[in-house]
Amino acid sequence: MQGDLAIRPVRYSDADELSMLLNEIIARGGTTALEDPFEPSTLADTLLTGSGVICCFVAAERSTGKLLGFQTLTRNPMLPATIGDIGTFARVGLTQKGVGSALFNVMRTEACGRGLTAINATIRADNSGGLAFYHRMGFVDHEVTRAVPLKDGTPVDRCSKRYSLTNPSNERISSSP
Repeated sequence: MQGDLAIRPVRYSDADELSMLLNEIIARGGTTALEDPFEPSTLADTLLTGSGVICCFVAAERSTGKLLGFQTLTRNPMLPATIGDIGTFARVGLTQKGVGSALFNVMRTEACGRGLTAINATIRADNSGGLAFYHRMGFVDHEVTRAVPLKDGTPVDRCSKRYSLTNPSNERISSSP
């Protein structure tokens, strides 16, 4: 599938299609900490092109231009300015098809070019696919936040993983954020 993908920076005009993609993931449940659906403008401001977004890329099917996923790197006030917070979203039914890894190859290069030292990923502990994806990309365990309640009150741990952009072996990064 990776050869059939075109990776490019997100455009504000992608917000309509990407909000539908993300809202389907949210409705399905279990793979994102996001629980409320997004209006296109809110998605654009929050994860695509807003002031808190460092960069965002989309994966599109080369032949049709259909958006298959996106990866965003945002600022998180709980993290140092040199660490971006990543989120990866692939169209339902397309996980494990190379969309996320193709996006990450571009994202990693862009993050280095912007002077970041690391990328943080925080994944629900019950999202085995997400945990496995970030592990495959070379992220290492950093910390666990225990029993973060979902909207319905269900406690779910959040696992933070880090990818060092300055440590070639990507060994465990210091435990302080």
